[in-house]
Amino acid sequence: MERRRIEIRGIVQGVGFRPFVHRLVGEYGLKGYIKNTSSGVELELEGEEAALEGFLRALPQRAPRLALIESLEAEKLPGPAGYTGFEIRPSRADARMDTLISPDIGLCEDCRRELLDPKDRRYRYPFINCTNCGPRFTIIRDVPYDRARTSMGVFPMCPDCAREYHDIENRRYHAQPDCCPVCGPRAFFLDEAGREQPGEAVEQARALLKKGGILAVKGLGGMHLACLVDPPEIAGELRRRKQRDEKPFALMCRDVAAARALCLMDPAEERLLTGPRKPIVLLKKRDPGSLAHLSENGRLGVMLPYTPLHVLLLGEDLDALVMTSANLSDTPILYQNRQALEQLRGIADGFLLHDRDIQTRCDDSLYWVLDGKEYPARRSRGYVPFPVRLRGGRGSALACGAEQKASFCLAKEDSAFLSQHIGDLKNLETLENYEQQIRHFERLFDVKPSLLACDLHPDYLSTAYAKERSRAEGLPLIQVQHHHAHMAACMADNGLEGPVIGLIWDGVGLGSDGAAWGGECLVGDYASFTRFGSIRPLPLVGGDLAVREIGRLAWALARDAGCDTGAWEQRDTWEAMCRTGLNCPLSSGMGRLFDGVSALLGIKTRCSYEGQGAVLLEAAAGDSEERYPYELSGAPLLFDWRPMIRALTADRDRGLDRGLLAAKFMNTLVDMAAESCLAAAKETGIRDVVLSGGSFQNIYIMRRLLRKLERLGLRPWRHSRVSANDEGLSLGQLAVARAKFQKMESDGTCALRYPFN
Repeated sequence: MERRRIEIRGIVQGVGFRPFVHRLVGEYGLKGYIKNTSSGVELELEGEEAALEGFLRALPQRAPRLALIESLEAEKLPGPAGYTGFEIRPSRADARMDTLISPDIGLCEDCRRELLDPKDRRYRYPFINCTNCGPRFTIIRDVPYDRARTSMGVFPMCPDCAREYHDIENRRYHAQPDCCPVCGPRAFFLDEAGREQPGEAVEQARALLKKGGILAVKGLGGMHLACLVDPPEIAGELRRRKQRDEKPFALMCRDVAAARALCLMDPAEERLLTGPRKPIVLLKKRDPGSLAHLSENGRLGVMLPYTPLHVLLLGEDLDALVMTSANLSDTPILYQNRQALEQLRGIADGFLLHDRDIQTRCDDSLYWVLDGKEYPARRSRGYVPFPVRLRGGRGSALACGAEQKASFCLAKEDSAFLSQHIGDLKNLETLENYEQQIRHFERLFDVKPSLLACDLHPDYLSTAYAKERSRAEGLPLIQVQHHHAHMAACMADNGLEGPVIGLIWDGVGLGSDGAAWGGECLVGDYASFTRFGSIRPLPLVGGDLAVREIGRLAWALARDAGCDTGAWEQRDTWEAMCRTGLNCPLSSGMGRLFDGVSALLGIKTRCSYEGQGAVLLEAAAGDSEERYPYELSGAPLLFDWRPMIRALTADRDRGLDRGLLAAKFMNTLVDMAAESCLAAAKETGIRDVVLSGGSFQNIYIMRRLLRKLERLGLRPWRHSRVSANDEGLSLGQLAVARAKFQKMESDGTCALRYPFN
């Protein structure tokens, strides 16, 4: 007989791990105990040596689907303790907390069957869950993950649920959110004035929807606004009330068949759509011109019901609903009942709410499938707070992200915990949520940062937060150039150490020289970079106004290329601004080039949301391999787009198909990008190319560029775990700051507490 203490770290709480271990222990005839700790789980087992060895081999191979074992340490102890059985002991809170927390998981098939079974005691109960599904991250207040430390702590289990909870053969054995209609949360329906209405809540909500009403629905991580897909006037009214003019709406489809009726879907897209994380998946419309009132481009954002409440809401007769985040313009998603009733009055005609508190707001995740693999646009519900591992990481740090699509990244040794989608840091509400989430992550993961990182831009609220905290707490602060952070984010996403060639395309970021960058070819690693190439700067006529009124960019492109600038009403004013440089900064942003070409082709001249011109330009592209002429020369290697613009406007003036012109434009960018990377590879000997920045959310370009780089003998890398846009920037800031600080330590300069470099 031998006795061993086993410590396991990873995602091993809230995923049915202790019940699984209990059953496995029985198979091998072992005795002892298991308990949650602040670092994971701890076991003490005794039995014959062969049985113990068999158990240790089987445990990682047969662990629950949602578990992640990151480390398993087994220590021999002197002599048997004389255990008479196996028990799950009360959790222990340690001084150090290293446990990982499971993301929220969509409704599993077993619970779905019970939900719709009239003979089951949880028939039509909107909060059915088990160890394989349900709320996790959004209901946790603290660790270890036990019911008392979640929103479910106020709901004592009834005798029936308690029996399930303690029955090792039951699927709900030690499932912390376990509940039923007798003892769990309840759903209720309120009218537009906030008065609770008698009757079955879900059926009243369905009746409102069928009458053409707009419904506020409380989900896992926040509120949605829902309405019928047709007739278009209903979604139009939702747009009017929510002040969301043209930005696409997401859909929740009843099942895969309903999604297929609207969209094309390959096997990889179906796996992602139906998988346990249940993100919104961006799918091609079956008819590109259909449902223009929901999405004006060729794709629809589609998700399946991921909570039992959603399943009941769609029922058997509603194939799809508009399902968009419930918030006011540029503010965080609403997640509290009181907030919803106050702020959605006049927007929602009714409210389907419940009394299980949401501890952490968390938007729906948004993904493409690119070449059969996930490609994130927004990493949130179902993925957060799963960490990214950084090789050789040590110490603790906080990276504060950028302004648009804000996020932060908290590091503890080799674990990098990226926050959920926060939104644009442009107002007090979003900033308060940002600061609140930082405090919550620091508490959950027991991190006190010893190093801070942020963007170079002095006007970002994230930069102001980092500087203020640096001064208040005496912490060193490293400011990271925007595009260097993008490059490092893609490196960290793929476990690369560098050096690499970084092709970084986005709208704008403050460059090391104080200019606006955005179409960059960099060479470097985490510690440093050089600017190998860029694009010819474009005047932003009117400054930030040109980002919305992109007709200004079209005029500037035509003017600089020597083309007819057209009959723009303000062209004399714009000409004077360009000549004097008054409110007319230069930008090498690739996003602005996309916007300008979109306006040149008459696709869009004024944007109601960020990136709209570029999105519609991609949607307009036809099937062609033709391209335009361009010039690439100098040091740094400069992409001169003027020959391309001259040829494009000539095609336009001849009346050629707009889809052909859009394709030729993007094909030209693919050629230019490949030529730039090849030139960098020949000069440096580097073959790894990372692609990052918001402009690489263009799937047309990504598919062609990845193949072209491979044909040239280069190794292209793209994002798969964090977003290519600014949401993923904080991971890169973190990696750069650590590398720079280590260099400062080795150089003996780390005594500088406020380097701001």
